[in-house]
Amino acid sequence: MAVQIHQLCRPVTPSSSLKSCFTKQCTVTGDVNRFKSVMLLNKRKGLRSSMTVKSSLETVGPRVVVGEVTEVNQETFWPIVNAAGDKTVVLDMYTQWCGPCKVIAPKFKELSEKYLDVVFLKLDCNKDNKALAKELGIKVVPTFKILKDSKIVKEVTGAKFDNLVGAIEEARSS
Repeated sequence: MAVQIHQLCRPVTPSSSLKSCFTKQCTVTGDVNRFKSVMLLNKRKGLRSSMTVKSSLETVGPRVVVGEVTEVNQETFWPIVNAAGDKTVVLDMYTQWCGPCKVIAPKFKELSEKYLDVVFLKLDCNKDNKALAKELGIKVVPTFKILKDSKIVKEVTGAKFDNLVGAIEEARSS
């Protein structure tokens, strides 16, 4: 499991040889318990440590960043959706050649920056992802599927921005 470790170290006494505070950040893989030794080592060096561990959706595949749209495929889609738990997930199903898909893509990105409590994904419905597109029941592009608890709760077909915003708002409030 990948976890982010944010470690803040401060001198224990003001007269310590380390006059300034510093922050050490790193991404590590493994069991969080093994990092207790880092804190013990810092204590021996005269440093007071506090450690915050943050787990994220990046533990299941591609990195999912809040405020951005994440490209998925048939191998990464369900693990990300399952890891999202009760968060709202919005999937943009598009193709490279679709004109309306290209028009709404920047607006979809803006939504990802606005709704930071929602996971925004996009799936290119090409031949590599045909099986997933069929499983999700796509008939036209663009199609937006809104999921909660790994279940589809809403669908918006076509580049209908206002309908998409309404569907997201409704899913978030339920």
